[in-house]
Amino acid sequence: MRCPFCRHPDTRVIDSRSAEEGTAIRRRRACPDCDRRFTTQETVLLMVSKRSGVTEPFSRDKIIAGVRRACQGRSVAEDSLALLGQRVEDEIRGRGVAEVPAHDIGLAILSPLRELDEVAYLRFASVYRGFESIEDFEREIEGLRAERASQ
Repeated sequence: MRCPFCRHPDTRVIDSRSAEEGTAIRRRRACPDCDRRFTTQETVLLMVSKRSGVTEPFSRDKIIAGVRRACQGRSVAEDSLALLGQRVEDEIRGRGVAEVPAHDIGLAILSPLRELDEVAYLRFASVYRGFESIEDFEREIEGLRAERASQ
């Protein structure tokens, strides 16, 4: 790693610590040439492959924004949305792959969203699964009722 101050081509790691709940590493570094210190942060980059073939970096904010649209008009707290986003990210990162299909992210959202708010779940599922008729909604609602009855 180059020193950001003097551009010396090599620096020394003084301290390393886990950051952001274990998804990143903070390193304190020192330059042997100019003796200045600086901090770096390393994160594992998780990529999302879309249906179009394009890949982009994973974004928890995009998950929360999509779920927020499904929750519009519902009494769902921002903290609950943040927790849902964290849960989905933890599940996706827990798979240990560098690239995940966007479809898998949608599937990972469905279960925690169903627990959070059933109406928002139906809205999200109708778009995500491409509901085309009222029968699609009826089948999904029957599934929710059966799940509730078994609890």
